[in-house]
Formats: sequence, C-alpha cells, structure tokens
Amino acid sequence: MTTLPVKRTYDKLPVWVVEDHHDVVPHIYRAIASRHMPMRDIKMVHLDSHPDLLIPVNMPANTVFDKDTLYSELSIENWIMPMVYAGHVSHVSWLHPYWAQQIKGGEHNMFVGRDASTTTISFCPMTKSHSRVTSTDDYFLSDALYVPLAQLEEPKPLRLNVLQVTPVDTSSNTESNGRAAKKPKTSTSTETDKEDCQPSCSESCTSTPQPPGGSSTPRSSHSTPDQNCTADDSTAPVVNTLLGVIGQADQYILDIDLDFFSCKNPFKEIYTQEEYSILQEMYSFSRPHEGAKEEELVECVDRRTRQLEDLEGVFADLLEDDGQRTLERWQSTPGMESLTKLVHSLKSRTESPDYEMVHQAGLTCDYAELPHHVSSEAEIQQLLQAVRRVLQALPKPTIVTMARSSLDEYCPAEQVNSIQNSVLNILETLFGSLDVHKEYESPEESTPQSS
Repeated sequence: MTTLPVKRTYDKLPVWVVEDHHDVVPHIYRAIASRHMPMRDIKMVHLDSHPDLLIPVNMPANTVFDKDTLYSELSIENWIMPMVYAGHVSHVSWLHPYWAQQIKGGEHNMFVGRDASTTTISFCPMTKSHSRVTSTDDYFLSDALYVPLAQLEEPKPLRLNVLQVTPVDTSSNTESNGRAAKKPKTSTSTETDKEDCQPSCSESCTSTPQPPGGSSTPRSSHSTPDQNCTADDSTAPVVNTLLGVIGQADQYILDIDLDFFSCKNPFKEIYTQEEYSILQEMYSFSRPHEGAKEEELVECVDRRTRQLEDLEGVFADLLEDDGQRTLERWQSTPGMESLTKLVHSLKSRTESPDYEMVHQAGLTCDYAELPHHVSSEAEIQQLLQAVRRVLQALPKPTIVTMARSSLDEYCPAEQVNSIQNSVLNILETLFGSLDVHKEYESPEESTPQSS
C-alpha cells in the first residue's frame, strides 16, 4: 500500500523577497522538497506588470530536472514555464494593472512540452475536440514559441487566467463604506474590464465574468456571495475567477512583483526615441491573420525564427566588429535598412555600444512596447487597496514570493521600499505573522539548499 507524503505547514507565512524575479524559483523548489508544497499541480497567483511566461529558447528541456543548472539558465522573463514543463505548476493567474496588456484577457488553455525537432521546451495552445488552435496569442507567436501539439513530447497542461486589476478609489472613504469607484476608462481595456457589476451584490459575486470565447468558470463552494463585495466593486470579477481556481484547502503560491504598482521601461531611458523607433522597425512582428490555420501558424513561426536569428547574428557580428564592412554586409538583409543609421546614432553617444543590450531591447518592442507607467502615490494606494480586497477573499497562501525589480529599474528605485513595506503590511493584516526573508540584502545566501 502506497503511503502518501505528509503535508507540512509553516508556523508563520514565509515571504521570500528577492531582487531579480527568477531568484524566487529556488525558494519554490525548496518548499516542494520539504513537502510544504505539492510536487504537482501547483497554483500560482502572479501579480506583475509582465507575464514572465516566455521560455529559454536554447535551453535543453531536461534542464528543468537539474535544479542547479536550471537556476543558472533562468531570467526574469522566463522562470515560470520551466516549472510548468517539470510538472510542478499547472495553473497561473496573471493579475496585471491596466497599463500592462501583453496577453489578451480571459482564460487560455495550453500545453508546454519538449519540441521533438529541437529537444528544447516549446509551447502549444490546447485544441478542443480536434478543432483549430484556439489560443495563438501574439505574446507567444512573436517569440517563435508555438508548435503544433503533435510536435510536442511529454506535454504538460497549463491553465492561464489573465485578469486586470483596476485601482480602487480611496478618496471616497472606501474602507468604511466598501464602495469602489468606477473603473477608469483606458484605450487598452479588455472586454472583461468593461463589464459593470450587477446592481445586486449577491449577483455580482456569483456571476463569473466570461473569458473571451470561453465558458464561465464555476466558483468554489467555500466562498460566500457577500464576501468583500459591493454593488460596484471592480475587484469582484477578479475574485470570482480566482475562487473558481483556488479552493479553501488548496496550497498555492502568491507571487508579487513590486513593479505591479509602478513600472518603468528602462530601455526608454537608455536609447533615444529615434533609436527606439528603429528597433521597433527592425524587430516588428508580422501577425498571422485572424483564424489562421495550423500550417499558416507554423509558417509564421518559421519566418519569425529566421528573422530573430538574423537579428541575433547581426548584433553578435557588431560585437566583434562594428565597422563599415560589417554594416555593408548586413545592410542588404530585409529589415536591416536602418541598421547603419542605428549604429551611427549609438556610436555618437558612446564609443563602444553594448550590442547585446541593444538586441535585448529590440526583443521587447516587437509587437508591443514594454509597459511604462510611473504611478503617483495616490495611484499606488489605489492599487494597494485593490490588491488587499482581492487577497482578503482568498484562502491563506502557502508561501509568498516577492520581487523588487529595482536594480534593473523596472520598479522605480525611489518608490520600491515604500511599496514593499505597504505590501508586507497588507499581508500581515490579512494572514497573520510573517516570516520575512529579505534575500536581496544577503545575495550570498539567496540560493537555498533543498531539505
């Protein structure tokens, strides 16, 4: 008879605070190894201005089973998907502010597996009853990550919910009367964000928002209609969806990047507007048409792969020699017409441009720019209030991981400490005593050993 592993609990809620977001992975793995988290089907609530759902393109798939090598391969944009392929994480709810719109709102069901043609990890949207692929979001296509399901080996399912969190108006005594202001109108609002709460509080809490093109997700039985809800509570759709995923007894990860509250695009300060525009032109992604068939999607990814290989090649060559002969050799390549102008502009400001950094900047502006929104103090408080409302409706997380993202300037350095303290205060108020580990203060201890 097989004995199930004993579930362990922490005396205090552990909060691991790191600087770079991918440095939370060792702490998640340690929680799994110590049996505080399950080995499989972990759920994650991920608050961030960035999805972080890319995949290390050249990393062999089996690297996910060698934790020490894995940690060295990860970066801030690609630390979640390897845990999906390893079988640990199966549900991610990405909660984003209104200025971050990299993935369409709603529910996305997909597979992550090993690409049979390359042995690297690849992504495939999940098919329904042999119908066409249903989730071909630009976020994945533009990074050439899509392959047909038939090409994947050892596919692992991922359920992704993309949910916008709207700031709660704190100027009208929100705490005392519980009423939230109407959502701000923005040009990037999703269909879910445009929905108004129903006149009845009970109705608004029991009616789950419909994901675009999908069916509603049933709420879990443990939640109550009146929990943290008012007639115009803009957080109700987010809460409803999360409660349809996370049950009262579920172990889950609460992951928070502090740039969720205020976010910069650091490349905007490194390059001039003209240089940035040239990069947008060179790295532009040609979308497939609506309703494209599988063969067309594969052709789109093949074209994008060749384009990205050329772009990586040109900047690798420029690292070796950025003279006129190198420029002339690449100038005739389609899409490189503005290369000389870019290089001359860069060299007018610095004798030795960092071409690897230039390439990384280009990769961030292919179909949409990185989010850039430095929040006012009032807006930070409104987002904190919204997050507090969402979290107080959820069961207590098993662990909390938190990224400051300030040294790379995604979260403004002058705001990060205040935001961090406010978030910790909310967590302590809602969930009791915390066991806070400020790993960014002792980098030599930032990678724990499995117990």
